[in-house]
Amino acid sequence: MLRTVADKLLAPTRSGLLIALASAATLGMVFIAQYGFGLAPCQLCLWQRWPYAAAAAFGIAALLLPRQRPALLALATLSFLIGGGIGVFHVGVEEKWWQGLTSCGGGPTPNSIDALRAQLLTAPVARCDEVSFRFLGLSMAGWNVLWSACLVIFGALAVKRAGRESK
Repeated sequence: MLRTVADKLLAPTRSGLLIALASAATLGMVFIAQYGFGLAPCQLCLWQRWPYAAAAAFGIAALLLPRQRPALLALATLSFLIGGGIGVFHVGVEEKWWQGLTSCGGGPTPNSIDALRAQLLTAPVARCDEVSFRFLGLSMAGWNVLWSACLVIFGALAVKRAGRESK
């Protein structure tokens, strides 16, 4: 039974759609968190969204271009891998394992009133090194790492299956 479900999910005609839907659902959840629950994203949070948008586009393209399906699914999988990598970096910044980007907060000490004003006006709404929400002990960046890992595994299996069936 489990094998039958996996075969249906990994069917080349469905895998692109599932990747696009998973990406769109993920983006939908972060927009709900941002606009519905007031969780302002930091710079790294915003960066983690781009790979999902790219993966959604690659997933849709895989539906429309069956000859290029294995390559497009591979690009979607690479997008998830990049998003997960950004998430790992973000978790490290949150946990103070390493320093984040200067655009994530802080920055140099201003030496004049004009410099202070400019720094305040361009300061991010949320800091990358502060966790604004945890669920079951993981920050949103931590959950992104786990979700990205799941999608990388699914994408890799889909690429393998699409490659086999395109021969």
